[in-house]
Amino acid sequence: MIGVIANTIAVIVGGLIGLVGKKVIPETWNDIIVKAIGLVAIYVGITGALNGENTLILIMSLVFGAMIGEGLKLDERLDSLAGNMEKRFDAKGGKSNFAEGFITASLLMCVGAMTVVGALNAGLKGDNSLLFTKTAMDGVSAIMFTASLGIGVIFASVPVFIIEGGIVLLAAAISPVLTTSVVNEMTCAGSLLIVALGLNMTVGTKLKVMNYMPAVFLPIAFCPLYDWIVSLL
Repeated sequence: MIGVIANTIAVIVGGLIGLVGKKVIPETWNDIIVKAIGLVAIYVGITGALNGENTLILIMSLVFGAMIGEGLKLDERLDSLAGNMEKRFDAKGGKSNFAEGFITASLLMCVGAMTVVGALNAGLKGDNSLLFTKTAMDGVSAIMFTASLGIGVIFASVPVFIIEGGIVLLAAAISPVLTTSVVNEMTCAGSLLIVALGLNMTVGTKLKVMNYMPAVFLPIAFCPLYDWIVSLL
């Protein structure tokens, strides 16, 4: 778990450094910086989405994921949590981007082959090298994101720890399930959500990204199901 712990600490420390930077950045710069991060998110999302191999699985994941998210009211629950956090941490009562910072950082830090493969390597082989590389990248990202999006980025350390730690601890059991095709489809679905975040940040769309979050995990079920159906034809 050393790689997971290091990654989690890097997000927290990077976020704390970013909070200091946020205080020295003029408020008038905030909008243009957020849009710049949004453009980067769109680029990262498009790049990651190209990993997808099966459009049908992507469609099914997004549709059923949205239905699950809407049924569980994930976006509303996050907004409620964000409101409580903003009251506690935003003493000035100014505009806060807690939810946006949390979702953006969580997706960018948790979605992708580096997260899954790095955690599997740590759990199966004791090789933390990929997670250490990711640690450095996430630490720097946390500084930049927190400086513009606020304290919500620091709380992305929670899903980083849970997802990476869960994969490490369950590596032997879930490695047969997390095949290359499954990881690619998960990355594709997650990357499209990153694009949606980028659109929200740059052009002001109102996509409820949190409601689509279950779509990231549905390829774990849909890929084997699709392969089984194809084998019957």
